[in-house]
Amino acid sequence: MNEVLKTISKRRSIRKFEENQISDQELQAILDAGLQAPSGHNDQSWFFSVLQDKKLIKELSDGSKAEMQKIPVPWIADLGKSENLNIYYKAPTVIIVAAKKGAVSPLPDVCAAIQNILLAATSLGIGSCWIGFAKFYFTTPERNIKIGIPEDYEVHYAVSLGYIPAKQKSNPPARKYEKYYHIIK
Repeated sequence: MNEVLKTISKRRSIRKFEENQISDQELQAILDAGLQAPSGHNDQSWFFSVLQDKKLIKELSDGSKAEMQKIPVPWIADLGKSENLNIYYKAPTVIIVAAKKGAVSPLPDVCAAIQNILLAATSLGIGSCWIGFAKFYFTTPERNIKIGIPEDYEVHYAVSLGYIPAKQKSNPPARKYEKYYHIIK
């Protein structure tokens, strides 16, 4: 099996991280991979804001949880009330992923970039987790500006990154279906 396929097969969401920061070189390689993603009509509509300040990451997590409590979906509101939950899983690096408003396909664009980021992290031995709850914090332009998101962009997701504790390293869980496709020739 080639290296790309091996990386895809071993990628999984990591929710516990070592405290030490990933290296600048690893971060740059991960960001570069995100920038190489395909995008609708080559808009390249994504924008990444990288956070490595623990206090700021916690502030954003707490802010998301406060907003989640207002959502009329009980399980989301309940998660927002959880005192133990840090939506970024205390990762030392968080990438907030936004897309340009009015782009041809902003959501698929950021999803493709995130997948590249996740695979690049895996290939470097760095844990990652795609975070959907991040968007709840970004309800005002001031919150975007605080972390450098341009005014004409909208936050969609985040990615938590960090080294995987040695005792956590294991193979991803088996997929539920051996064959979830059909080929017609």
